[in-house]
Amino acid sequence: MANVVTLAVAGSRKTQSIVNHCAALSQDRRAAVLTYTQANQEELRRRLSQHAGDQQAIDVMGWFSFLLRHFAKPFLPFKFPGKRVQGFNFEGRPYMKASGAQRFLDPDGAVYKSELGRLAHELIAASDGALLRRLEALYDEILIDEVQDLSAHDWEIVDCLLDSSIEIRMVGDIRQSVLATNPRSTKNKQYAYAGAIKWFREREKLGKLTIVESAVTWRCHPKIAAFSDTIFDASWAFPATLSQNEVVTGHDGVFLLQTKHVGEYIKKFSPQCLRSMAGSGKGLDLNFINFKVAKGATYERALIVPTAGIANFIRKGQKLDPGPAASFYVAVTRAAQSVAIVIDGAGESTLPHWAP
Repeated sequence: MANVVTLAVAGSRKTQSIVNHCAALSQDRRAAVLTYTQANQEELRRRLSQHAGDQQAIDVMGWFSFLLRHFAKPFLPFKFPGKRVQGFNFEGRPYMKASGAQRFLDPDGAVYKSELGRLAHELIAASDGALLRRLEALYDEILIDEVQDLSAHDWEIVDCLLDSSIEIRMVGDIRQSVLATNPRSTKNKQYAYAGAIKWFREREKLGKLTIVESAVTWRCHPKIAAFSDTIFDASWAFPATLSQNEVVTGHDGVFLLQTKHVGEYIKKFSPQCLRSMAGSGKGLDLNFINFKVAKGATYERALIVPTAGIANFIRKGQKLDPGPAASFYVAVTRAAQSVAIVIDGAGESTLPHWAP
């Protein structure tokens, strides 16, 4: 079977590629489409209804729903005889020294979210192959959107899926690794967030999957695309982004903006204002959205209040750590035509200033 992961840049129509693939499937081809966030699940259902409405054998579900439906609920008794999954505990965590069923289930029998990935992985072995055989009987293909959101034991599960007869197709953007299914876990921490690229490259060397790079953005102006490529340093070996955005508005690209000019800039260009967290930009009375919340959105123009690290990146070219780099990449690539970064004192930056 041909297992493939497509690593695509922001604005490359990643989710639509999954929809188009599903629309082209034969009627007897059974597929599961998985993603982490509720918003992306809803978007996938909407687009599949519009473009692949006649396909009756496509299941869209969240990653946790997938693990509950096809791992925990049917196979928990293989590991803990007599036990049944009675629900999903999204917020709770087991006691540090909890063991046995208490490690995975709360007193009401609900599975802890934080332990679901580990439980699902252990059930693969506990079922002596029955779990994977059942999945193989249910699905010909499993497609995972925003695969970079997986973490911890999820990578062990995907490893097992790659060894099955099911065709695995994954789509994601390592540079947008700002969310995680289990952010507090130390399992496979070397593959956390942007580190997922290591996992894919290792699996490609083992012959378990093929990496396809998609470096074309339909969203970002060429100057924004070029700037976004500088956020992660060259050691990551990401391909250069090619922009297909040919729109010219007279204010296109990436600009530096002094705080005193923010009000006039807002009046003239009406950008969406973005910040790292609620504490950023306190002196500016603007309608902010946090970087992570904006993930997946497109705006014609964006105004960004930088963190201290981002400001040092702008002023001195100081390298950003992977987490902050991913957040900044998400913010910059929300914009189609222009990005304004609020900063007083440009240092060594060669980016143009906007002034009224």
